Amino acid sequence: MPDAVAARRLARRLRDGGCGAAFARRWRARALNGAALLGVCCVLHLGTGAVGVARAAGAAANTPAQAGRPAVPVPSLPAPPRASLPGFNPPPAAPGTTASGPVRTQPARMPFYVATRGTTTIYVLGTLHVGDPADYPAAQPFRAPILAALAASPTLALELSPDELLVSQDDVSKYGVCRHDCLPGSLPEPLWHKLALRLRGNPAALDAIKKMRPWLASLVVETYDSLSAGLQTEYGTEAQLQNVYLKTRGKIVGLETLPQQMRAFTGLSLAQQREMLAQDLVQTPAQNVADVRALHRLWRVGDADAIAAWQTAKSENLARDKRVSDSIDNRIVYERNRRFVSRMLQLAAPNKPVFVAIGALHLGGPKGVLQLLRQRGFVVEPG
Repeated sequence: MPDAVAARRLARRLRDGGCGAAFARRWRARALNGAALLGVCCVLHLGTGAVGVARAAGAAANTPAQAGRPAVPVPSLPAPPRASLPGFNPPPAAPGTTASGPVRTQPARMPFYVATRGTTTIYVLGTLHVGDPADYPAAQPFRAPILAALAASPTLALELSPDELLVSQDDVSKYGVCRHDCLPGSLPEPLWHKLALRLRGNPAALDAIKKMRPWLASLVVETYDSLSAGLQTEYGTEAQLQNVYLKTRGKIVGLETLPQQMRAFTGLSLAQQREMLAQDLVQTPAQNVADVRALHRLWRVGDADAIAAWQTAKSENLARDKRVSDSIDNRIVYERNRRFVSRMLQLAAPNKPVFVAIGALHLGGPKGVLQLLRQRGFVVEPG
């Protein structure tokens, strides 16, 4: 999903196992991205009791099916048993070693672009709401051009501000959770049966998901798949950026408000919500995990257009109803892209660069943020 007191409070919550986020777009190729509702990705904390909320901010950890979704916190859920998490191999917390000594890792390249129009500069970084410790080496978590851009920018803009991210879980619970078992009755019987079969190894999670609206149930399914891929919310790009930025500055703002993000989900029709959930269940968990890892690899390479092309191909394969699927993309991805760019232009000023960090799946393609900036007279180049 996810931004200096508020950020510290958020970091403390993350350390304590509370994560807060969802995925940024739609999960097909859109979920490892970033991102509360918007650019925060959810990853559940493995423990013996209930899982804390997942942190996001941009959509979403991002998973391929719903990538680009806003990052919303997912209500506490029972942790999936290890046996039900095929392929769950958390990355090591420290770099490996060889016979000659420690391995020196390099930071991920990440999609990073510099947009200029006269003396106005907007730095744009594509994020993932979850990641691997190896993405951010302790000695240098980001490439030198990214660090220089952060140092030059008076403002860091995330999809959602840290303050709003802190309170977003309440709204997610308010609008996404029912007092009764509403989900089975909201879905066609075959779709509910498919979901119940997917969660058969985790009866506590199945009981909890019964009380969710379909859009939130979709995020939960994506969360489990992202967790199985071995990625962690504490290594989401937004959290790591704040660790660097707050050491020297501290002005962090949101490109969207929490109500705007929430409406991206709560305004979906029942048919659109069903389509979202159905897409998450098209593939096996192992196939979804493979997509998460593929998207993570593309993000490390850092080509926004390659990421957008991959996501488009995945979307075409996963869509059950293309017309409905396209309408979801328009509401959750493209409308938000236009809103992001409008807000960027409000924040940017001559000789006062703004550093923008949003879910990587929002950047590329003909309707992506980079193209929208070009249409407004900016020259956009890789950074």
